[in-house]
Amino acid sequence: MVVFDTETIADEPLYAMAPIMDSRPRANGPAALGSADSMELDDDICYCYHVPLRKLQNYAKRTQPQRPSQMTGCLGAGTGCGWCIPILMKIFDECREGQDLSTDAIDMTPEEYAAARGNYRSSGKPKNEF
Repeated sequence: MVVFDTETIADEPLYAMAPIMDSRPRANGPAALGSADSMELDDDICYCYHVPLRKLQNYAKRTQPQRPSQMTGCLGAGTGCGWCIPILMKIFDECREGQDLSTDAIDMTPEEYAAARGNYRSSGKPKNEF
């Protein structure tokens, strides 16, 4: 258990108490460990609800969904803008085959993925569906 002296905390900025991680900026917010060249397990797949690939894979393994649309049960992934639905379907298919979706299957860096989502949202095209 960590105990802070309240007088010391009042003078320190909040970020000074945060755990130190890799300082490399990431598309999904806080810095995370991993390669800057490809998506990592802790990179967000669903940006609306900030759901990372690792959580989606574990959800699929644990719940064994019968339909791709049941992947939305993982923190609401896929119910916002719809950008992540094709990836959710890949995760579902890989889980049905008893495999994990390789981060190489998402052929983008986190920055490219975020930019592609921005283009998708501003395109005005219909929302992706299951």
